[in-house]
Parts: sequence; structure tokens; C-alpha cells
Amino acid sequence: MTAAPEDTVLHRTENNVSWITLNRPEAMNAVTWAQRERVIALLADASADPAVRAVVLTATGKGFCAGADLRGGSATGPATGSGGGDRVAGDVARTIRLGAQRLITAVLDCEKPVLAAVNGTAAGIGSHLALSCDLVIAAEGARFIEVFVRRGLVPDGGGAYLLPRLVGPQKAKELMFFGDAVPAAEAARLGLVNKVVAAEELQDTAREWAERLAQGPTRALAMTKQLVNASLDGDRAAALAAEATAQEINMTTADANEGVASFVERRSPKYLGR
Repeated sequence: MTAAPEDTVLHRTENNVSWITLNRPEAMNAVTWAQRERVIALLADASADPAVRAVVLTATGKGFCAGADLRGGSATGPATGSGGGDRVAGDVARTIRLGAQRLITAVLDCEKPVLAAVNGTAAGIGSHLALSCDLVIAAEGARFIEVFVRRGLVPDGGGAYLLPRLVGPQKAKELMFFGDAVPAAEAARLGLVNKVVAAEELQDTAREWAERLAQGPTRALAMTKQLVNASLDGDRAAALAAEATAQEINMTTADANEGVASFVERRSPKYLGR
């Protein structure tokens, strides 16, 4: 197992699944600048590595991610300013673009399916990190909190983009305006979470789902992910054109040929991720 600096992000690959684990349990896994950069790099590696066919994001301890680490250095990056340390117009927006938004975009754009195994509280950017994943499994004790309003802040890390697409604008506003904790069962009812399991079953369930994804037609899953994510941002004509293009490209893959052949031959397909 390799790890990020100070072992704050653990990483291993097994059975074609890249496991990325936040490991600052004493801080409820509030994410630092170094952790963010490590996670982004690991997601990029997963996209480029044919041996990786699915990704799991999870954490140690009682918290999945309590947001940005505002004490030990912000997750948005090193302080920026005008040389003398004074903040000037544009500094905050630049920091958010290069920090929280890059982290969420790295998940959304990863070419492999990304599964969140949420072991505990996911607050602020931590909540958005989970919700940007393609599938979310939560332990029964997990909670999702749009904590920004409690600090007098506007949601960042793509929150105002992600939440309305998952629960609709009215419910998204309720969650963001009040900042109330949403228990795992309620999150599942709202559509924020795919499945809720007992805490002791979380890792095994995540492994089962991830390894099932890793046995699938990897390139077809990548293009399906891209189509679904893009469909919420464009019109029907653009969505249908993208679908046709994706199908055209996918039909050149070995897995697509295997899928058709296995159907004709009445056998289970064996996908290789190519």
C-alpha cells in the first residue's frame, strides 16, 4: 500500500479497483491542500491506467470528510495575495477554481466509474466529494451536511451544480439555506444515496459493487457516464448527437464485440476493459 505525504491518503489497487482512502480520522478527514492534490492525481492515474477499471473513495474513522481543513491549511490551496499578503479582488475565485472545483471536476471527469463508500459525516466539500461520485453507498450512521450557511458562506465545490440535479431546486435550496444534517436513510429517500448498509457491511458492499463494475465493459461505462453527466447541461439534439457518437466509438472496442458475440452465442460475456 502506498500513501500520500504523512499517510493522509492511502491507496491500493486490487482486482482492478483503485481504493482511495482519506486517512486523517483525528480531524474527521477534513481535507488539506496536499490531500486534495493526491486525490486528483490518483483519479487521473485511474483514468489512464487500463488495469484500473473502477475507483472507490472512502475514509477511515468516524468521518468521511468534514469539509476543508480551515485550521491546518485550506484544501483550496496555499494562500494567494498581492505579495504582501493582502487579499485582492480575484484571489478567492481563483483559489476556488484551482482548489475545490478541481477536486470535484476530477471525480466527474474520471474515465472510470467512481463509487463513494461514505463511512460517516460528509460535510461541506466532503458532501460534494461524495455526491460527485457515480454511485454512493452510505453507512447507517453517515450524515450529509451543507454546512456552508452555518459559516456565512456560499456553497462551493460544485454544490449548487450537483444538488439541484440530484434532488431538484426546491429541495436543494432547503438543504443549503438551513444546513441541517441529512441522515443516511433520508439521503437515500431523496436520491442522494444509492444504498444504505450497516457500518460493518460498508467495505464489503463497496468492494462487491466496485468489483462488479471492474468486470464490466469499461469504455462503455466511461462513455455512459459522460453522456449522463452532459445530458443535464445541454438540449435534446446535443444529447442525441453525443449518444450516437459515443455508440459509434464504442462499437470499435473489443468489449462491444464481445458483448454482441456472447449474446449470439448464448453465453456470459467476459469483458477485458478494452
